[in-house]
Amino acid sequence: MVDSREPAVRWAAAISSTLVANLTREKLEQLLGEYVEQLLSGGVREARRIGRSMVEHNFTASATLELSLTTLSEHTPTTPAQLAALAAGYAEGLRDRTLSQQELSRTAAITTMRRAEAAVRASEAKFRAIFESSAFGIIVSDLKGDVIDVNEALLAMLDYKHDDVRTMSGRDLVHPDDRAGLRELTKQLIASEHDNIRVEKRMVRSDGETIQTHMAISVVREEDGTPPYLVTMIENMSEMRALQTELVRQSLNDVQTGLPNRAQFLGWLEGAVGSKGPESLVLVQVDIDGFRGINDAFGHETGNRVLMHVATQLRTVFPEEVAKVARIGEDEFGVLIRDPRDTPSVIGLIDEFTALLEEPTWIDGHGVGVTTSVGIVPRAARGGDAADLLRAADVTVAWAKRDGKAQWALYDRERDQRDRERFALAASIPGALEEDQFRIDYLPVHSLADSSVLALEAKIVWDHPSRGVLCPEMFLGQAVGNGMIVRLARWALEEACAQMSSWHEALGSRTPELTIDLPLRLCQEPELVAEVVRVLERTGLPASLLRFELHEHVPTSLNDDQLEELTILTEHGVGLVVDQVSGGNVGVGRLRVLPWSGLKFNSAVAHAFSADALRMEETAAVALLRWAVMLRLPLYADGVRTAAEASRLAELGVTGAQGPHFSHALSAAEVSALLLS
Repeated sequence: MVDSREPAVRWAAAISSTLVANLTREKLEQLLGEYVEQLLSGGVREARRIGRSMVEHNFTASATLELSLTTLSEHTPTTPAQLAALAAGYAEGLRDRTLSQQELSRTAAITTMRRAEAAVRASEAKFRAIFESSAFGIIVSDLKGDVIDVNEALLAMLDYKHDDVRTMSGRDLVHPDDRAGLRELTKQLIASEHDNIRVEKRMVRSDGETIQTHMAISVVREEDGTPPYLVTMIENMSEMRALQTELVRQSLNDVQTGLPNRAQFLGWLEGAVGSKGPESLVLVQVDIDGFRGINDAFGHETGNRVLMHVATQLRTVFPEEVAKVARIGEDEFGVLIRDPRDTPSVIGLIDEFTALLEEPTWIDGHGVGVTTSVGIVPRAARGGDAADLLRAADVTVAWAKRDGKAQWALYDRERDQRDRERFALAASIPGALEEDQFRIDYLPVHSLADSSVLALEAKIVWDHPSRGVLCPEMFLGQAVGNGMIVRLARWALEEACAQMSSWHEALGSRTPELTIDLPLRLCQEPELVAEVVRVLERTGLPASLLRFELHEHVPTSLNDDQLEELTILTEHGVGLVVDQVSGGNVGVGRLRVLPWSGLKFNSAVAHAFSADALRMEETAAVALLRWAVMLRLPLYADGVRTAAEASRLAELGVTGAQGPHFSHALSAAEVSALLLS
């Protein structure tokens, strides 16, 4: 079930500036929330009532309906039929209000005429002003149907001259098939106690064209015995219906590109997955790469022209007989292909489209390059789900962007399932922290000289209730993606420092250092130094026993203020180690930006000295280590598997190492047994 609160807030924000109604923002959101709930639980009839209700609440500004339809189409699962019904109800409400106001004005004018002879001219002038200026056609006729007078609006509606109509009977203006019924209704009105009726009847223009009209027929009975006469107000329903059609068209089409919009595209998808849809379909989603950058660099007008360019090329490659194309987001387009020949043929069309975009688009002397990331989702159509199709397309486009952009990706159900499991895992981290499902294990770093423990690297381990013990590689990457890495890293720092402090009390100067990864996101925290100092003070761990490991690429992603924070951290006594250093890609400039206290090589360097390693790998590793020795920093190696690898690393100046050859990650209890025995 869709929550009505958020759509109501968005609707209120969209139309509040157009309202003349005296409503507070809170009451407006409450009223619109009721409308949304009625739309989601009702059908076309309920939508029509909502349109009339909007007019009753004085939502009558010219822009209110357009903004309402656009907001509802984008933020609620309303159907095109509901939007059309809402527009129709709104139009009916305006019509009824106008007719009521016109009838009130007419009654006031006629009543004024009866009050006093002296006021006749003034009353006639008022009535004449209403009569002549009314947007509705008006006929004044006697009870036989002969025309007494007509206004200009009626003459324009039926394309007659004034003198022509005065010589005609009102019946001559009505469609022949409706004359008898209208005559009978008029007789019933005159004989009854009612003063007016409303009916829909057809009328005939001077050129023979038939138009559908709405008539409000009023009988005027004079108190002085003057014979009654009829005043008929006429609205051209053909024009009203054309207006309704145009309003619906505007609500279902994108103003900028002229393409159908997301609301209409969703309708196509719903139809395609229905019981009468095609056997199969392909949904293609096209995202413009770097669209925000184009807007920022050249302005929104250039961005609009880029949108038009992409829309034009899509319509060229996917004409109406091949596929349905729509703009479904700010820089997103959707293509729906029903019963495609096969997936390779669709891929061929995508390649043709991307080839058309290879040439730069020249805008005001700038050759703007446009590339797109494309997601392709082939599916069996009938019995499918439109929302799931769109989600699959979003996921597939995200793959194309993550893999480098300017390319297409094909939907892979197994990859999607794996991603969903990882995302679900990352999303459940806050709850896992609350339930104490995480723990810290420690991977010892041994001296290559005497095998003593130089340091303990903290590793976050998840004791998942259903999936068992999860190593950091299984969830930390997604934790970075959803921002939970900050909370998780802070917890790990506090936990590890507290544990290391207890060992320090027992071991004193023999206590190994604590090393822990410092993620890029945490390096960007403005209060990093203050947070680390608070943790050290709370736990009682000396700063000299804490060492942060930073991935070799982290320094290049930091600004001057963030680098200064890390420098201040070292001034407090905390060490910084360059982590995951590999074959020959570490620039000296990168090492100069911070006062490092060590260099740690990834497992590829150690594995270069294994028996099955290539000679080229060993040569590169030797060169890297000899270069590193000249930095005069302690060197560490990860992933050491054999005694031969450890021996070779020691020969080349490596101080300490960790990996399967020495030990696996140990629990806190196992570390206590190791250190205190």
